[in-house]
Amino acid sequence: MSDVNLLEATVRTEFGKGAARRTRRAGNVPAVLYGHQTDPQHLAVDAQAFAAILRQHGANAVINLVIEGKQQLALTKSVVMHPIRRYIEHADLLIVQRGEQVTAEVPVTLTGEAGPGTLVTQELTTVAVSADALNLPESIEVNIHNLAAGTQITAGALELPSGVSLADNPELLIVNIIEAPSAAATGEAEAAEAESAE
Repeated sequence: MSDVNLLEATVRTEFGKGAARRTRRAGNVPAVLYGHQTDPQHLAVDAQAFAAILRQHGANAVINLVIEGKQQLALTKSVVMHPIRRYIEHADLLIVQRGEQVTAEVPVTLTGEAGPGTLVTQELTTVAVSADALNLPESIEVNIHNLAAGTQITAGALELPSGVSLADNPELLIVNIIEAPSAAATGEAEAAEAESAE
């Protein structure tokens, strides 16, 4: 994370749904900053600038907030999106300090194609990891290229970057590769379903 993630934040003095709507209408995102035994601070940040940082650095972006002239590092803890219109409705930000270890959910992405005749199911799309606040990975890649049916990849088998440790149960199943059902078997299953429906 570099200091380019500077984001001006203004302190909100109005609260409630109406105040949040007015904040959004003004092109800002209502946010709450908390952590380190401090009272939660209600802020407003520019919606476009905040969205650009999330696009560039992922859901666990570390932001250098400028609040009334003072800088404060914060980790994006949660972002609530409008389900239909896809704008940011609200954000929770966590105070962090350089060198501090934090735990966050990181997306797991699959690369490559599994072996022929297989079906890949991704059981979990995120995994909890612990790392320096400024070195959280944006995602963890799992290469499934040419893996055979019967292969299972657990959280403990993930290749994590240096300085990053698993904060989840290592037995959690992330990827399960099974034999793809044959066309004949699928047809038989469909026929059996049709018979039972009759």
